[in-house]
This record gives sequence, C-alpha cells and structure tokens, in this order.
Amino acid sequence: GEKHLAEELGVSRGTVREALRALTAAGLLEPRVGDGTYVRASDELTGLLAQGGGTDLEHVLDVRAVLEIAAAERAARHRTDAHLDAMREAVAARAEAERADDVDAYVAADSRFHRAVVEAADNPLLTRLYDALRENVVESIRRTTSLPEVQGLNDLHEGLLAAVEDGSPEHARAIAAELADELGFISAVVENETRPGGAS
Repeated sequence: GEKHLAEELGVSRGTVREALRALTAAGLLEPRVGDGTYVRASDELTGLLAQGGGTDLEHVLDVRAVLEIAAAERAARHRTDAHLDAMREAVAARAEAERADDVDAYVAADSRFHRAVVEAADNPLLTRLYDALRENVVESIRRTTSLPEVQGLNDLHEGLLAAVEDGSPEHARAIAAELADELGFISAVVENETRPGGAS
C-alpha cells in the first residue's frame, strides 16, 4: 500500500502516488481495482510493447523472423563454446520433450534455443529487444506447437545449430529464414482452424 511504501522509502504518500502513476503510464505497473498493483514489465521497453498489444500471431512471427534471421547470421560469426553448449542443450531438451509428449517442456526448450541463438549474436541491444518480446515469443511457440512436431522442424533446428557451429553465416541465415517460413505456414493453419467455419 501507499502508506507502507511511503514509510519504507521515507517519502510522502503524494510522492508515492505520483511515482505509481508514472510507472503505470510507462506500462511497468498495472493497478487492479480492489486487488492491488501488479508489475507488468521489468523495463520501459517491455512495458511499451505490453501497452501496444501486438499479440496477433502473424505479427509476432514476422518480428521474430526479422530478429532471429539477423541473429542467426551474426551468431555464426560471434558464437562461443558457452553459446554452443546452450544451443545443444536446448535442442536435446526439445527432442526429449517431444518424445515425452510434454508440451510445456517443449515450449520452454524451444524458447531457450532461440534465445541462445540471439545471445550468441553478441549484440546486447538485439538481446534486449528479443527479451522485451519474450512473452509474445513464448506464446507464439505455444500456439504453433503440436506434438509430435511437424515433419522436418527438428531437422531445421539441428541444421541451424550446425550452421552456427560451423561458423557459416550465409547458411545460418538461410536455415533461419526457412524455419521462419515453416512457422508462418504452421501459423496460417492454426489461424484457419480457430476461425469460425475453419477446420476443427
């Protein structure tokens, strides 16, 4: 509550109220009448994206494609052994989750893989942008996942890992683009199935 925060911070309740208003306007906090105030985002960029909506699956996949294709190309140039270890672990975890028919574990592993590729690009701003989209990325993975996975999807992930490992930027970029196209196709099928009158 405002009173508690004011005492803890050694400021007036008016100052606390003004700060809460500013943080809410920035998209970092979300007040819920009768329930309290919740943290929506950990930084202004994430808060701004959360305010703007933009959760349409096609739009999220478009933005992912732009970031992930660029990241794959850079990752092949800048990856370290630690980055490769993180990617290998995630690819192995994806395969294990698929065998176990565990959607939650699969989504988590797939998310870790793509985040590891972005981190391997060695561009802190790119990583920050990607992290700001994390919730949308994870949701897009969840919405395009059905197990067993679509034929060839695992091969593309393994191929991307191999291209990054081999230090082949052009090959990594091509595979990331092919992966983005495949996800776009899956998303079109998903959207068609959820539309009224679509396939069931």
